Amino acid sequence: MTDIKSMTLEELRQALTGLGEKPFRAKQLYEWIHRKLAVSYDEMTNLSKHLREKLEKEYPLTVLEAVDVQVSKQDGTCKYLFRLEDGNVIESVLMRYHHGNSVCISSQVGCRMGCKFCASTIGGLTRNLRSSEMLDQIYRIQRLSQERVSNVVVMGTGEPLDNYENLLRFIELLTGEDGLHISQRNLTVSTCGLVPKIRQLADEKLQITLALSLHAPNDEKRKELMPIAYKYTMDEVLDACRYYFQKTGRRITFEYSLVRGVNDFEEDACQLAGQIQDINCHVNLIPVNPVKERSFRQSTRQAVENFKIKLEKCGINVTIRREMGSDIDGACGQLRKRFIDEQKGKE
Repeated sequence: MTDIKSMTLEELRQALTGLGEKPFRAKQLYEWIHRKLAVSYDEMTNLSKHLREKLEKEYPLTVLEAVDVQVSKQDGTCKYLFRLEDGNVIESVLMRYHHGNSVCISSQVGCRMGCKFCASTIGGLTRNLRSSEMLDQIYRIQRLSQERVSNVVVMGTGEPLDNYENLLRFIELLTGEDGLHISQRNLTVSTCGLVPKIRQLADEKLQITLALSLHAPNDEKRKELMPIAYKYTMDEVLDACRYYFQKTGRRITFEYSLVRGVNDFEEDACQLAGQIQDINCHVNLIPVNPVKERSFRQSTRQAVENFKIKLEKCGINVTIRREMGSDIDGACGQLRKRFIDEQKGKE
């Protein structure tokens, strides 16, 4: 492996020993990369010039380039478009809350899951992100904003569990005590419902929050919105969530995007409550962001409120997601899509 930002401390020790360096140099280097968030070897002044030159040659440092930053006038939310070394672009979001700053990151370039209301999946999957490229979204945002990030959600472009090994390494590096040391409990991973991977993740016995994109009260409606529903039934997905809670003790979050006239009826709320009432969970209602390539429309404010009340009457913990940055390219994948379209228009 030559991707130095994806290496564990032990792997770094081995790499430096291979370069003829003393093992203690690994800790210094690791600190520069994962705590001081250095963007070049030149910053690492306690390493010899000779070592820095060797590292530059053998182990190029992954550093994302911010090509666009949109700042919401409403709430200060920042949406970043980052360019990767191969020219692909991904997006990340900094959201400021009273309890601290939260960053939403991408896990893939594009996505192959095909959820109908999502801009990220238009154009399909290009490739997985390396652990370093996932980490560097957080590192660059923390360095550019000069503000500490305390919460991370892997909920941007891509299906995290479709990039499983890189996701696990990312979690290890992000939450380890020698790096930013963000608590596992402050990390949320979203999935559209890859059942075998949910069970595998449960067996890792991490303390992260699992957020399941449910978006429907039954298989029929879920198939309308999410192609993954043809592969795994709702019963299979919910059983995997029960297993996750059983293994980790962590409450499940169910994400439910409300689409007008599709899944926002009061009978949908009743059916949903019946499906999940035995699971230790919380439902996050999301008024869907309109995507111009799709015909779906946002539910009315009244429909969203009625849905919430119905769930609460059935004893379900429920919140309506506060809309952050709705005056900028709000929906997941929209900023990236617009940038790609503009680039094509220039060709």
